[in-house]
Amino acid sequence: MTDIYRYLENNGIEYQKFDHPPVYTCEEAARLCPEMPGMSTKNLFLRDRDGKRHFLAIVEHNKSVDLKRLKETLGVAGLSFASPERLLKHLGVEPGAVTILGLINDTNHAIKVLIDRDIWGQAIQCHPLVNTATLVVSGEGIEKFLKTTGNEYQVMEMPKRS
Repeated sequence: MTDIYRYLENNGIEYQKFDHPPVYTCEEAARLCPEMPGMSTKNLFLRDRDGKRHFLAIVEHNKSVDLKRLKETLGVAGLSFASPERLLKHLGVEPGAVTILGLINDTNHAIKVLIDRDIWGQAIQCHPLVNTATLVVSGEGIEKFLKTTGNEYQVMEMPKRS
């Protein structure tokens, strides 16, 4: 597994690091983490019905994504949360530590990243492959990170559950 800190530094991607107790949900993070700059995000690791296509959807922490509408927008058959085994295989992280930074472990570029338009270009909070710290990375840093990993990404209006 790649050292995320070394990877970011080698690629000139700046970050601020905040240590905290382990957090598994956005609600726990709001309660247990120190106040941090940047947008708090939620990361959804998804797969299509056949398990051949994988997506990492990134939205602001309080947005509920309508998976049925997202499936239609993407033109895929079935869309559901991927298993912890798939999460570990593709992103190298456990549930509770899902993060855009896990793309450094996706050497086959199998994951398409879907970024909600509301957060694109903003500094975001993301786990450094573990849920006991949070890194704040600028919007420019996130874009640079995505270019270094080579993963396909799409900035889009994420369909909201009503």
